[in-house]
Amino acid sequence: MPNPSLDTSRIRAISIDLDDTLWPIWPTITRAESVLLDWLTHHAPATAALFSDTEALRAIRNQMVTLRPDLKGDLSALRRESIRLALTQAGDEPALAEPAFDLFFAERQRVELFADAHDTLAFLSARYPVVAVSNGNADIHRIGIGHYFRHSISASDFGIAKPDVRIFHAAATAVDVLPHEVLHVGDDATLDAQGALNAGMQAVWINSANHPWPHDDTPPHATVDSLTALCRLLD
Repeated sequence: MPNPSLDTSRIRAISIDLDDTLWPIWPTITRAESVLLDWLTHHAPATAALFSDTEALRAIRNQMVTLRPDLKGDLSALRRESIRLALTQAGDEPALAEPAFDLFFAERQRVELFADAHDTLAFLSARYPVVAVSNGNADIHRIGIGHYFRHSISASDFGIAKPDVRIFHAAATAVDVLPHEVLHVGDDATLDAQGALNAGMQAVWINSANHPWPHDDTPPHATVDSLTALCRLLD
């Protein structure tokens, strides 16, 4: 439910998360991993045999987080290097990691937006400058929604991930407003809502599963269960 502290008159810009806010991410990743595995079957059969399902591919990707903590904020590099590690372990050509990742990345952009995402983005962008702020590696232009946004800031390009306040402040700077004039919208209570609050922004938490607020400190200015409810809140 909306928190009475939400001050819509203060809002001069919107920053918004992408994965699991505008589309469900895991069906997309699962499909991209399946396409990658099929490609490996034809181009690197030893790797496909050693990593014979998407769970195995995901496991070596998670292993890479431990091996290369410096890549934690760059999901593209993390995935590329996990593919390279899989190829190396199987005895296939490590250079195949480049075309393999390109295929995976292209499939990763084939997201299925929530039914109300286009209408919501049209509503928001008609009223405010909108900035995408994501820890993921979605490309809003390849997805086909770039025209709704003034800027897009990803952790992989910026070098700093949510909930660090610096990435939120970068979003405000990108559209020439102060942090307290930004409303941030996202599905993650910690990365999005709490991060934005710590950055001095107003925050709306999209909580479609009706989870309790997981932190002891101040809750977001509003909690809604859908993008449509967000539009009603701001109308």
